[in-house]
Amino acid sequence: MFPGYPISAITNGVHAVSWTAPPLRNLFDQHVAPWRRDNRYLRYAIGIPVDDVRRAHQEAKRAMLAALKSRAGVQLDEKVLTVGFARRAAVYKRPELLFSDIERLKWIARQVGPLQIVYGGRAHPRDQEGKDTIQHVFAAAAALKGIIPVVYVENYDLQWGQILTSGVDLWLNTPKPPEEASGTSGMKAALNGVPSLSVLDGWWIEGCIEGVTGWAIGADAPSDPRAEASSLYGKLDSVILPMFYGRPNDYGKIMRFSIALNGGFFNTQRMLSQYISNAYSADCWGHWPTRVGNVSVPAGDKPA
Repeated sequence: MFPGYPISAITNGVHAVSWTAPPLRNLFDQHVAPWRRDNRYLRYAIGIPVDDVRRAHQEAKRAMLAALKSRAGVQLDEKVLTVGFARRAAVYKRPELLFSDIERLKWIARQVGPLQIVYGGRAHPRDQEGKDTIQHVFAAAAALKGIIPVVYVENYDLQWGQILTSGVDLWLNTPKPPEEASGTSGMKAALNGVPSLSVLDGWWIEGCIEGVTGWAIGADAPSDPRAEASSLYGKLDSVILPMFYGRPNDYGKIMRFSIALNGGFFNTQRMLSQYISNAYSADCWGHWPTRVGNVSVPAGDKPA
């Protein structure tokens, strides 16, 4: 499509101030004052006391639970690990992967630690398969009733995106590799100290440091839904839930790493600076192409 041009890639980012919840903004203002002007200062969040990170997150979580009670009439427990999944409802995003084995999920909640799950997202009006995935989630919610609360946020929008990515304790992403172009919801969650549990696709290939910024699903085998579901359940029952309930300080450290390593990098300031230095600058390629479309470019000339 673009003969004569070298092709490279620049990873997306999100607008840090817009997607950070008020309690986290206040925390960053206190400890990393220049962060609003230069998001890269968020790397110094690594020095924020873990208890302060956890308190700010708990405030954001309480705000989310209050909003969910107002919208859905459901009162969730602020002490319970809350898993979030919210994005456009599309088949390749596989929102139903978490519910591949309902009995295993029930066992985890009974034997390892309680769970509650918040879903959100809308399908394109003409995407029947996307609408069907939402129905699968509602069917799973019915099957888990009384054991694992599942709330689906209707009319999901930008406001709810900010509420959920800042208020849950764990962000879930289960796209079918390699169909995730980038993904940004996990970046928003990271800014708020919410680690991801995600398939290694899109931005998470760069953002995942296992056990530091979050956890990978199915990292040790080729993409296979059954293997990925088994990996997801294994991370929940063997790693994440025991840490959340048994070693909350360690979980808090992962929250802090999510802010410092991923929040400090996967933002629009870094993205735009890379566009300037790696794409827009005349010097970044070392030479200009000899042709632009069907027009020859004389030696030494630079296209406008």
